[in-house]
Amino acid sequence: MPVFLVRHAHAGSRSQWSGPDDDRPVSAKGRHQAAGISQLLDGATVTSVRSSPATRCVETVEPLAAAHDLTVIIDPLLAEGGDAPACIQALLDPPVDGLVLCSHGDLIPKIIRRLSADGMRTKDPNLSQKGSIWVVEFDGGHAMSARYLPPQLG
Repeated sequence: MPVFLVRHAHAGSRSQWSGPDDDRPVSAKGRHQAAGISQLLDGATVTSVRSSPATRCVETVEPLAAAHDLTVIIDPLLAEGGDAPACIQALLDPPVDGLVLCSHGDLIPKIIRRLSADGMRTKDPNLSQKGSIWVVEFDGGHAMSARYLPPQLG
């Protein structure tokens, strides 16, 4: 059963945004990356889309959710600075086939490292570029393998 870990799309410079960082939207480049994510997962089974509360994360997966007639569910566990073990536990309880999680560049690598330490196989380096996707295959509640899909556009 695949779970998709999505890094939010390009959102411009944190230092050039005058409002609260959680309100920073995706940029024009980020909108193209979000469309690329939706196109890339067009043939995949997507049953639930969860996102960090940050606007840039929600906007990244909105096109994907809309394409699958789903609503983006806000999940505080996916917020920047989130706890990797808590996220992993949420992945597994209950396991959801076709789950999409959108988060940040600090949390996704921690999740991949933790899953790898627990026996998940991957040949890919632990990257987390903006607009990228990790496809993690679970079996019986265990992460078996993962592959990294770089950003599609932007």
